[in-house]
Amino acid sequence: MSTEHNCWQCGTPDVASLFCRYCNSLQAPIPNYYEFFGLNCQLALNPDHLQKQFYQLSRLLHPDRYTRRSEQEKHYSLQASSILNDAYRVLRDPIRRSEYVLNQAGFEIGDPRNKEVPPELLEEVFELNMALDELRMGDTEVLPQLDEMRQHFLDMMAEMDGELESQFLTHDAQPDDEARRKVLTGIRAILNRRRYIRNLVDEVDKQLTARNA
Repeated sequence: MSTEHNCWQCGTPDVASLFCRYCNSLQAPIPNYYEFFGLNCQLALNPDHLQKQFYQLSRLLHPDRYTRRSEQEKHYSLQASSILNDAYRVLRDPIRRSEYVLNQAGFEIGDPRNKEVPPELLEEVFELNMALDELRMGDTEVLPQLDEMRQHFLDMMAEMDGELESQFLTHDAQPDDEARRKVLTGIRAILNRRRYIRNLVDEVDKQLTARNA
């Protein structure tokens, strides 16, 4: 939601804009990533539009444009450029973007170090750990099994990514904050499960890399 403030340079009221509409001086940058890009808080974003906005803002905010401007604007330019890069890095990635929206809505994100196995994955995780233990002991016959399991987990992640895309559209279509929060609860559950599976794939990759080192 936009917040109203007065221009630091001319004192004229200006509504949440990077530039004063009257004197065109650069204002204190908005820390909210969506507001910074002038976007509504939607989970489904057009990557081409986002990239176009990024390049446009990069040109407008680059510190080189402010070498002869006031110290205040030089400072705001550096701040804005930093926020711009961070915001683009987050918003262009569907996973980071959804985690950002969850955080903004007050949801806690699962600890990436969480070792608690999702109940539906107990058997598969047990088999994976057994195969990894055998590989650590030098048994290379488990390599085809590990490759197969790795691909299986990657396929599961791809399926979850499809679920997330569908949930993004559902979230954006909701009429109010309460309805959107209900959808976000489901999105958080998918993300937590996806994060756990991502960790399994990373562990397989780590052991395969160590073996080939």
